[in-house]
Amino acid sequence: MRGLRTPIVCLVAALALSGCVQTMSVAPAPMAVAYAQPAPVPFDGAYHLDAGDRLRVVVYGQEGLTNTYAIDAAGSITMPLIGSVPARGRTPSGLAAEISAKLRGGFIREPSVAVEIESYRPFFILGEVAAPGQYPYVPNMTVESAVAIAGGFSPRAKRDRVTLTHTDASGAGRFVVPLGTPISPGDTVFVGERWF
Repeated sequence: MRGLRTPIVCLVAALALSGCVQTMSVAPAPMAVAYAQPAPVPFDGAYHLDAGDRLRVVVYGQEGLTNTYAIDAAGSITMPLIGSVPARGRTPSGLAAEISAKLRGGFIREPSVAVEIESYRPFFILGEVAAPGQYPYVPNMTVESAVAIAGGFSPRAKRDRVTLTHTDASGAGRFVVPLGTPISPGDTVFVGERWF
């Protein structure tokens, strides 16, 4: 038996070295992987326009009408041929439909119009920040990023909560919010002073 054992051990060793025999190993437990969904851009077709927004209006096939237009204080844009078009409170697609309807009324047979937001109206930050004032809005901003744009908190700033003034179709509202709160174009952020 002893004589048979040595050739078998040598055979197994040779097979293992040649790769024909694989050792069994326990596979590691699968890791739980969480994928973060990209944050949705809140200002898509549902965004409501207001004074201060700059729009790129494209009228396909009509280079004279395709241009950048700013919504004025009255809430309208003024275009060649059709004049003033109310924009305040409309979505970009709703404004495109209104422009198409006006152009169809005696100017262009089948107009194709697209409205894109070139730049949003600014937001305002006041109170205990290094540089209070008006700043350009960037999509997906939070109160914290607004404070950073304004140079950060002053030494006397109340850093845990700020006051956010937001205006929409239902009116204006003032809220005390944490730093991670999203802001919208036209909002006003007020950083208060701490008392100790």
